[in-house]
Formats: sequence, C-alpha cells, structure tokens
Amino acid sequence: MRKLKNEELNRPDLDQFKESEKTPIVLVLDNVRSMHNVGSAFRTADAFAIESIALCGITAQPPHREIHKTALGATESVEWKHYKNTMEACKSLRDEGYTLMAIEQVDDSISLESFKPSVDQKLAVIFGNEVFGVEEEVVAFADNSIEIPQFGTKHSLNISVSIGVVLWDLVSKMRFG
Repeated sequence: MRKLKNEELNRPDLDQFKESEKTPIVLVLDNVRSMHNVGSAFRTADAFAIESIALCGITAQPPHREIHKTALGATESVEWKHYKNTMEACKSLRDEGYTLMAIEQVDDSISLESFKPSVDQKLAVIFGNEVFGVEEEVVAFADNSIEIPQFGTKHSLNISVSIGVVLWDLVSKMRFG
C-alpha cells in the first residue's frame, strides 16, 4: 500500500468543478463567529460538491486571510451568498423549494441516521453559532430538525465536525441511496 499523489486522485480542476453537477444542498451558517469554522465549512462543501453556502449575520465572508487558512482555495470553488440575517436566507431558500433542516437538539428532532432524504430533494441545512446554536426563530421556522447522536458527556460537537458528519451522511444517502 502507498499514498496516492495529488495528480493520481483525478480531481476536477476549478472550471470542471464549477460546471459539475452538485448535490442539492445549501449549507446555512447562522451567525458563525469563527473564521476557521467558516473556512472549514467551505472546504467540506467543496469535498462533497454541494450547491452553495449561505453566510448569515455576523458570519465572516471571503476574502479573508483567516478563512483562507482552512478553506485552502475552496472559497473559489463553492458558490456563496451573504444574507443580513438567517431568517432572510431561510425565507429565500424556502421560496426556492428547499426543505429547511436545522441541525439542533430539539424535542422533536430526527436522529441523523433515521433521516431519509429523497434523491431529488433540495435541502438547506442550518448550523448555528458556536455558543448559542441555531436561533430559536429559525428553529421554529425550519421544516424539521436533525440531531447528531452522541454518547459521551459533552452536549455538542464543534460546528466544523458537525458539518462534516451531517454532509457526509446526507450526500451519501442522496448520491448512493
């Protein structure tokens, strides 16, 4: 066994990637304060070829050196838009036919492994602020909530970890059945 070189990975170049079919998921960042988390979100969005990212409220926007540190160029490959607040983004996405799913611990949440998106379903997955989570108003407006099962003593995961876990699960279900 040997590690593959980058040129052996057969990844698309920037133009090919931009023209490629994307998984119909929009990543909504609700007032995310860490620029490293924002950069990580871009990098993960690129890895899973999702449609776009909605940067809401205080969430930092590219170009920024701190975002670039973790995004490693993904701000160039992933489409994004900034919204004044998260409700504005959610209303717009609902009007475009997206199902709004807050990633949050709520009384009626669906456990991630139980959530079954349809192959052609358009999803907007909403990740909240590192301290306060998804805004109450946004949780109430969402179509439902997905919760990542956890078995330890801590009550949450870092947002960048949560994004990776949720996107991998959703993309694998939507692309591979």
